[in-house]
Amino acid sequence: MAKMHISTTINGEPTEFLCDPNQSMLDVLRDNLGLTGSKEGCGSGDCGACSITLDGRLVCACLMLAPEAEGKKIGTVEGIANGDQLHPLQKKFVEFAALQCGICTPGVLVAAKALLEKNNNPTETEVRFWLAGNLCRCTGYDKIIRAVMDVAADMRGAAR
Repeated sequence: MAKMHISTTINGEPTEFLCDPNQSMLDVLRDNLGLTGSKEGCGSGDCGACSITLDGRLVCACLMLAPEAEGKKIGTVEGIANGDQLHPLQKKFVEFAALQCGICTPGVLVAAKALLEKNNNPTETEVRFWLAGNLCRCTGYDKIIRAVMDVAADMRGAAR
């Protein structure tokens, strides 16, 4: 099977890679590009550990074929921080102890960031609904929800 040449943008950086036509974006991110933040939890799109954004839309990288990245903009957990400066979500996850084993954390952070970019004033129900595709077996979700709600409140305060 012939490799495909893909040109895309990942975390704001123009990126090119070769992949098999049936290779998942998750495998390319982890194996070809060394971006190992996205995790494979299930391989079937049920857990959200591999969540990325594709042109601003939240998707599971395990369900996306790598050739679909051609000409698109991809966001991964590695692109959330600004160099050594953590994103407010990352800071609040630490502050609220909203992470434990870390398998779900990258996907939850990507999903929460996507939510707050669309709606910086979500209700708790909206946050829970938005993050429902991200399974966490350790934290019980309460700390995650509180961290996201606190960042949203900070964002609204900074906008005033």
